[in-house]
Order: sequence, then C-alpha cells, then structure tokens
Amino acid sequence: MSLTLDHLNLYVASVPKSAAFYDAVLSPQGYRRVRDFGDVAVGYGTGDYSIFAVVRQAPPIQPVHVAFRVASRAEVEAFYADAMAAGANDNGGPGLRPHYHAHYYAAFVLDPDGHNLEVVCHRDPSEPR
Repeated sequence: MSLTLDHLNLYVASVPKSAAFYDAVLSPQGYRRVRDFGDVAVGYGTGDYSIFAVVRQAPPIQPVHVAFRVASRAEVEAFYADAMAAGANDNGGPGLRPHYHAHYYAAFVLDPDGHNLEVVCHRDPSEPR
C-alpha cells in the first residue's frame, strides 16, 4: 500500500478573514481557490482539486502546526515575507534549525487563528539542483 496525504482541512473562526490571508500566502506558491463555499469553507489547490481548505468552526479554535515544503531557501524567505505582509504574527524568522538536521532552513508564522505555519527547505544549498 502507498499512503499519500489527499487533503487537509484547517478549522478557522472566520472563513473570509482566513481566506484573504491564505489567498495572499498561497497564490505566490501556485495555489488558487478551487472551491468556494462562502463563509463556510474555501479550498485551495494547484489543479482542479482542493488539497488544503479553511473550514468554519465555532470558537474556540485549537491551533495546529502545518508545514509546507519548498525547494529553496529563497522560497522560505518569500513565503515568510508574504505571510507577514498579509498580517501573520512572527513565530520564528527564516533561518537554519540545525537541531532538526544540518540543512533544515525554515520560518514560522501564526495565521489569524493562531495556527503555526512553517515553511521549510531541506536541501543542502551546495548540492546541484
């Protein structure tokens, strides 16, 4: 059996507020809204299928950690900058996290509901692409 993550729903207090945030941080990464159920849910994907969605839930919202993998350190820095410009709270700027492994380069932000978003590059920059 091959197990692959199909989709993820992130519960939020306000879909319009969260959708505006995720529009700003996911669109530069090639994600777009592929499902829109108004103030109930919005789904994002790179094709016709939603793989990441924000779904309304009554507070209190239990924050979770979501990590997105990117191919370069520059993409980590760009995601972090986009998220901060969209109103995220800093939870650890771009940099090496050698306690994970020697090339773990990541940044962390908190979204409007306090979810800890990480963007990470595992690549050794000295290796050819």
